[in-house]
Amino acid sequence: MRSDTLHSDVDEAPASAYIEHGSASFKRTILALFAAGFATFALLYCVQPLMPEFSRNFALSAAQSSLSLSATTGVLAFAMLIAGAFSDAYGRKPVMVVSLLASSLLTAGLALTRDWQEVLIMRALMGLTLSGLPAIAMAYLSEEMAARSIGLAMGLFIGGSALGGMSGRLLAGVFTEWQSWRFALGVIGFTGLICGLIFWRALPPSRHFEPRPLRLHELAAPARRLLRDPGLPWLFFAGFLLMGVFVTLYNYIAYRLSGAPYDLGQGAVGAIFGVYLVGIFSSAWMGHLAGKLGRRKVFWSAFVLILVGIGLTLLQPLALVILGLAVLTFGFFGGHSIVSSWFGRRAGGAKAQASSLYLFSYYMGSSIAGYCGGIFWDRFGWVGVVGFTGALATLGVGVALRLQGLQPISPETH
Repeated sequence: MRSDTLHSDVDEAPASAYIEHGSASFKRTILALFAAGFATFALLYCVQPLMPEFSRNFALSAAQSSLSLSATTGVLAFAMLIAGAFSDAYGRKPVMVVSLLASSLLTAGLALTRDWQEVLIMRALMGLTLSGLPAIAMAYLSEEMAARSIGLAMGLFIGGSALGGMSGRLLAGVFTEWQSWRFALGVIGFTGLICGLIFWRALPPSRHFEPRPLRLHELAAPARRLLRDPGLPWLFFAGFLLMGVFVTLYNYIAYRLSGAPYDLGQGAVGAIFGVYLVGIFSSAWMGHLAGKLGRRKVFWSAFVLILVGIGLTLLQPLALVILGLAVLTFGFFGGHSIVSSWFGRRAGGAKAQASSLYLFSYYMGSSIAGYCGGIFWDRFGWVGVVGFTGALATLGVGVALRLQGLQPISPETH
């Protein structure tokens, strides 16, 4: 039994083979990682539509309520830096399984919390447990997938994340209106446990993983090497901007839609997050398009779409606000899919460390921009949120244009 296998697992492919699109191993991998992405992002973002509810229940400002997400993503960002090292030592699959099951149990435990401090402690602990999945899943795909299949596989994994993010928000809103936010989080935690068991059974064992001893003091050297690459720091910064804009808009749209002139209830606000469905399509489609045309030639369009979406949310009609969210979501998931496959190609043998650095930047964008957006909301309303996120997205266009001049390290890297 390999070190990263939790149960005996027989596959028809030879041990040296990479996973190709259309094979049985590809289908099992996509099922497993789709379930993992679904659960991870449902567990992470289920609190987002509940922020106005937290403000009412615990007498909090919008910025204070946003800590229910920022506390998780802030801890998650730092924990990502060492999660890759643990998976290098103990195997990709065991670390991901433990991560998913522990995070599900913590979410279910939120139903039993008594005050806001306990909510924040539990959510911060989730930052630790969730760190064992996103970066390692990306490393697993980069190691096990054939080069021509990785863009599609990464896109489908992110598509599962999109569906999970949507479902977590939707279920949280609907069950909160029907019962309570505690009941809603208990249901989402139980759903995460089911997805964790599917992931455990379906994911094929690693064929190209070589375990390395856990030496945390040695993490700095590969990080320095990666940061000296002419492209990787820009890709990491792009992740910061993508996630910062996306989370900030979704954090405070619930406040806008639950107030005048819309006055939507929790269930209706949760249903608005159904626009996440476009992310399932855009992540796979733009990832595949970037693989064909070149990532440098496609990436800038993601930030342009995000800017268009932000602008549409300024308009008054609800249909146009929802359209703006859909365009923003399309651009975000497409951009994230492109960057996720891009940095893995440039990282060479340090894929897990590169994933950790990228996701550190990505979730710091969520934590920092997500909290700062609350300050803009409290002081200037929705116009302030739009101005703040619009500035970040404009900076993202500049980063994408800078990356257009990046010299590829191989014909497949773009």
